[in-house]
Amino acid sequence: MSKLEKLMEQYCPKGVEYMTLEKCCEILDKKRKPVTKAAREAGEYPYYGANGIQDYVSDYIFDGVYVLVGEDGSVMTPDGNPVVNWAEGKIWVNNHAHIIAEKDGVLLRYLFHFLQTVNVKPLIHGNIPKLTGGDFRALQIPVPHIEVQREIVRILDNFTELTARQKQYEYYRDLLLTFGEDDTTIVTDRQG
Repeated sequence: MSKLEKLMEQYCPKGVEYMTLEKCCEILDKKRKPVTKAAREAGEYPYYGANGIQDYVSDYIFDGVYVLVGEDGSVMTPDGNPVVNWAEGKIWVNNHAHIIAEKDGVLLRYLFHFLQTVNVKPLIHGNIPKLTGGDFRALQIPVPHIEVQREIVRILDNFTELTARQKQYEYYRDLLLTFGEDDTTIVTDRQG
């Protein structure tokens, strides 16, 4: 029996409770501020939109650890899952990304991993795809005991790190073992 199975048996013998997203975290959408590209002053702080970092600006409106979920525009992956980003430190978030912070009882990192699995395709509305605030807040989230969440996060973070290392290895392997047309090929006869 795996550690996760033991934790589930110990802490969730009757199953896992489901809660709406708005009960699982602090939703900070009312604090977002869009700034037009022309009005942005270049700087060191990431400026986030629906798909992640759009620019770097001279000021910030958030300072902490957050999960950002695309609200409108390109808000969905080809699999129908939302675009989800992890953001830390001093950042600016425009009105194209929902922003959430941790609340006691639910790990933010757990929400980060879980939200990437939600099929939001039926929730996307309009000519410009939009995941409305109401639909976002109403998402149903399974909330196991905090110890179970910690173990799930540990497992998924380890896989994420391994995947990143694998991609890094493949990149450098391909870079180091690819010889372009400009490379000079030297053929030698080693028999004699």
